[in-house]
Amino acid sequence: MDTSTPAPGPRDDADSPAPVRRHRARWAVPAVAAAAVAAAFAAPPLLATAGTAGLPEVTPDELLARVAAAEPQALSGTVVHTARLGLPDLSLVEVGGADPVALLGGSSTLRVWSDGGERSRVSLLGQASEYSVVADGPEAWTYSSADDEVVHYALSDADRTRLEAAAEQHAAAPPVAGDLPTPEELGRAALERAEQHATVGVDAATTVAGRDAYQVVLTPRGDATLLGRVVVAVDAETWTPLRVQVWSSDDAATPALELGFTDVTFAAPSDAVLAFSPPPGASVRDVVVPLPEQPAPAGVAGADDAQALADALEDPAATPPLPEGVTVTGDGWDAVVQVAGVDVAGLLAADPAALAEMSMPDKSIGSSEGAQELFDQFVPAEGEGPVPDLDQQALYDQLTTPVAGGRLLESSLLSVLVLDDGRVLAGAVPAQTLLDLAG
Repeated sequence: MDTSTPAPGPRDDADSPAPVRRHRARWAVPAVAAAAVAAAFAAPPLLATAGTAGLPEVTPDELLARVAAAEPQALSGTVVHTARLGLPDLSLVEVGGADPVALLGGSSTLRVWSDGGERSRVSLLGQASEYSVVADGPEAWTYSSADDEVVHYALSDADRTRLEAAAEQHAAAPPVAGDLPTPEELGRAALERAEQHATVGVDAATTVAGRDAYQVVLTPRGDATLLGRVVVAVDAETWTPLRVQVWSSDDAATPALELGFTDVTFAAPSDAVLAFSPPPGASVRDVVVPLPEQPAPAGVAGADDAQALADALEDPAATPPLPEGVTVTGDGWDAVVQVAGVDVAGLLAADPAALAEMSMPDKSIGSSEGAQELFDQFVPAEGEGPVPDLDQQALYDQLTTPVAGGRLLESSLLSVLVLDDGRVLAGAVPAQTLLDLAG
């Protein structure tokens, strides 16, 4: 398959889901891989100094407001992802072709297409292969050319009916697995939470992909996090995030994680790019994505199910508390999430029973302090599993080191402690913090 262009195919638009406003999910790779690149907020305080590039000066509040108010733009472009996470050498782990695990280290190239709404395509390019994610509202496809496999994620008929009813209340689409990162989405996610446990500044204007851009700088209010600073470059015309850079507190000179456009065009891609059908000969696996059951809001007799679902999809804070066995220590970017009763051996062996045990009926935990994002990295959605043909045990052994009572992963942005008693602790904090909490 040609890695420079997508593999479009005809589709029956009559079967497409009803339009809903789409919020893409976090990109799904093996849990330890996804967690290692979890980003948060931090930076040295700076003043608004955009005038040096001929752009009007703006205050941090004005810039955040403009990004929040801006409609997502139709676009296409090339993105470079670079990770310097200080992880062990993964050369001994066999990763076939363009695999999301490659995002853990070095530089990777992605191609991005979006209609600015609910349809998009992202392709991770390898030397002779690609891994693509094509999304259309609550329906998505992933395709690995190395494995010649398509995974189709969709709702059940009953859940699709519920979502179509909720769409009338402007609900967001539910998350789907297999997503890949884009600067626009990662940047918006950062800026939406910028004022939670962080101070905000505006650095000197810059140029990204040939476009003038403001730079939003985020500073932690606590000093116990591994994150040193986060800078989001925002297009001065469309208010679209063009680049996200995350520094570790141990290295102020070079970003530990960088995701940015190298070229971008703000125009709607053709339908042929955004449509998808399985390439001839590829195997196809269907996965049903569960839609959370939402009870009527407390104190509202006979509340409409569609409205309750719409509220839940739009507002994570409206969802139930943390599930049994999950605790959060601390808050903000110093928070540590602990999950008890994890069958690590079963997960590494892709045991369906272990995966089912980890699947919760409601993945929207509802923490406004960032615990939701950390927890989701370790709890797979129903139907999700490890990347095909990846030696999970080899990856785990390579990334972690033995400690008393378990194994430890240390990166420049995140620490993960896996204990023999079934507990897993994770946070953007030094490893010693996790060891102290584990007791």
